[in-house]
Amino acid sequence: MKPLVTTDWLAKNINKVKILDASWHLPSSKRNAFKEYKEGHIRNSIFFDIDKNSNQEVSLPHMLPKKNDWEKIVSSLGIQNNDHVIVYDDSDVLSACRCWFTFVYFGHDLNLVSVLDGGLKKWNLENKPLTKEKTNLIQTNYKASTKNELVVDLEEIKKNITKKDFCLIDARGEKRFKGLADEPRKNLKKGNIQGSKNLPYSKIINLENNSFKKKDELIKVFSSHGINLNEKLAFSCGSGITACVLGLANAIINNKLPVIYDGSWAEYGLK
Repeated sequence: MKPLVTTDWLAKNINKVKILDASWHLPSSKRNAFKEYKEGHIRNSIFFDIDKNSNQEVSLPHMLPKKNDWEKIVSSLGIQNNDHVIVYDDSDVLSACRCWFTFVYFGHDLNLVSVLDGGLKKWNLENKPLTKEKTNLIQTNYKASTKNELVVDLEEIKKNITKKDFCLIDARGEKRFKGLADEPRKNLKKGNIQGSKNLPYSKIINLENNSFKKKDELIKVFSSHGINLNEKLAFSCGSGITACVLGLANAIINNKLPVIYDGSWAEYGLK
């Protein structure tokens, strides 16, 4: 598994990989990810719309699509099963991790899908070049398979409150977790899932350049939040985006595939 690649590595291998810009922003940010992509992106990159490329048949935000829909999405992006896919973002919520998880869930070779460590923030800080050029796409015939064990649903979450088969880690900020701040989405209760632990995703990131902390630092952060890395973990957040940031961090630590509560608080917290 190669969850991360460096900016220098991508600069050297830019013509050997498929690159996705999976920037996604909270509605409150008033930022338009696609508009920003058109104004400047890493050469050869393709815009990946997390909202559009999700399950359009449910009311919950950006849930995993169905397998045949995912095959159509990835085929339309010109990606083949043997392509090394590099995902980056220019997002405060590190949305590239969500795209990475989706490829992992749908069976892409674990050594052939990676997140650009630091994303566009680090790329820009290093004065690496951007372009406005469109990337030409050639339709492929991508084939997917599902790793259903990487997702837990609402019923499993409810059962786990008493059964405690896994430890649920919530990636939201501390105030939201404790119910001291309003949720950004309407019709949601405040608070957290009984028995869950809180590890805000921002704690595992070097905020000056959006890169992940090193493995030994990540272990310390998880441990300092009362998390036993030897037990089975699952990750949750507001709507399934930043849960994947923690999932990727866990993959860095112990090479385990992430388990995500896809509905997250957007589902569990409905009034």
